[in-house]
Amino acid sequence: MTEYIHVKEGDAAIRTHAIKLYDENAFAGMRKAGRLAADVLDALVPYVKPGVTTEALDTLADDLIRQGGGVSACRYYRGYPKSVCISANHVICHGIPGPKALKSGDIINIDVTVIVDGWHGDTSRMFFVGDVPLKAKKLVDVTYQALMLGIEQAKPGNHIGDIGYAIQTLAAKHRYGVVRDFCGHGLGKVFHDRPEVVHVGIPGEGVELKPGMLFTIEPMINIGKPDVKILDDGWTSVTRDRSLSAQFEHSIGITEKGCEIFTKSAAGLDAPPYQV
Repeated sequence: MTEYIHVKEGDAAIRTHAIKLYDENAFAGMRKAGRLAADVLDALVPYVKPGVTTEALDTLADDLIRQGGGVSACRYYRGYPKSVCISANHVICHGIPGPKALKSGDIINIDVTVIVDGWHGDTSRMFFVGDVPLKAKKLVDVTYQALMLGIEQAKPGNHIGDIGYAIQTLAAKHRYGVVRDFCGHGLGKVFHDRPEVVHVGIPGEGVELKPGMLFTIEPMINIGKPDVKILDDGWTSVTRDRSLSAQFEHSIGITEKGCEIFTKSAAGLDAPPYQV
């Protein structure tokens, strides 16, 4: 049986087996952190172009995070060496920024997690680099649709399985594979907390959603099979069949009537193509 606990801000950083239910003060903290994470992705839009290195984008993102009054939650997390994750083409997630330059036709995911006043804002978006093939654009579009369909199911009385089923159903319609090895997660003053939000599921099954819950939804969808391989660096996760992969992520909070998205773009840049 799922256990829920109402948490005060002073206890929010304590890990428990129970699912935490937060108050309005916590939601205010999550709004601030989520806004900074979204603003960083907004600011990166004009810099994602052929010839730029992922390391340069990481450096810029770190500067923007610090200028906004936050710090990167990723840098040094379990030994991760950079401030954001940048995953290109067949890299599913946790791509480590480096000296390799982007080229026209690439699709990349930039995953930003910031800490502001102890609260985590966690979000990711896809970006097109130059002239991108139609099959890649379609994958990205469907993945964003899947995220938003999952978010539509995030409301009191529904279950985690309803979120996963909505995502899985859309992906299956296009014969895409939904990654099972990684999932969404609870967050707040803890980076990765309960519940786990798997992106496949059965309606009405899994943890029941209650007002005050905070978590991410972040489907990773492949053109090919869902199978994953982790490279020797211990972080970079790629599609085993080398097919293209896409991901979008939002941090949300369950309200009395539905959910609040903390990481929406204030500039309307939630999915490509971006007009700036």
